[in-house]
Amino acid sequence: MNKTGLCLWAAMLALASGIPTGAAETVDFQRMLKNVEDHYNKLQTLQVKFTESVTSRGRTKTDSGTLYLRKKGKMRWEYTSGVLFISDGKFIYSYYPDEHRAEKMSMKESDDMKAPLAFLLGDVNFDRDFGEYHTKPQDGGLLITALPKSDKFPYTDVTFLVAPDSSMRRLEVKMQNNDRMVFTFEGEKKNPPLSDALFQFTPPKGVELDDLTH
Repeated sequence: MNKTGLCLWAAMLALASGIPTGAAETVDFQRMLKNVEDHYNKLQTLQVKFTESVTSRGRTKTDSGTLYLRKKGKMRWEYTSGVLFISDGKFIYSYYPDEHRAEKMSMKESDDMKAPLAFLLGDVNFDRDFGEYHTKPQDGGLLITALPKSDKFPYTDVTFLVAPDSSMRRLEVKMQNNDRMVFTFEGEKKNPPLSDALFQFTPPKGVELDDLTH
């Protein structure tokens, strides 16, 4: 990181620590958000290791794997458990090997937060989606809790940990029904070559695809 970037990050940490803010700090904070937007919006593909923790109705499930993203809206969540979550940009395919079943649904109809996470590649816009922020330094980065502008969003708040290189290291989403999803990311690779086959789904032999788009 260059000297300007280091100074900007120091200013962000000072802002998060509760030091009285003025116009310059506000500008710097907005610039930092813009850097995060640029970090992802300028990419064509992304590969990153993830850990996922989902808490619903008092029960928490964790899993991990590799996430592949490609503009626009194409995703492949490849879990170590064998679960697959694939989007071709229009439809979402979910495969659950333990249950020996697979599903297909429209991306617009999915209430799974992995679908909106496609924003990490090509559609990050904080000013459009969020209206209030709370910040504090954490783990060498800046922890930001953002509140959506509209209560029509499926979540009540999103908390993300931004590293000095403007990448997201952690993302926590609190849903309207109080469910919570936490993702941690590491080993980010920018613009790796990703084949079309990664974002295509063919049910394994003997597994029937339940089409929920009708």
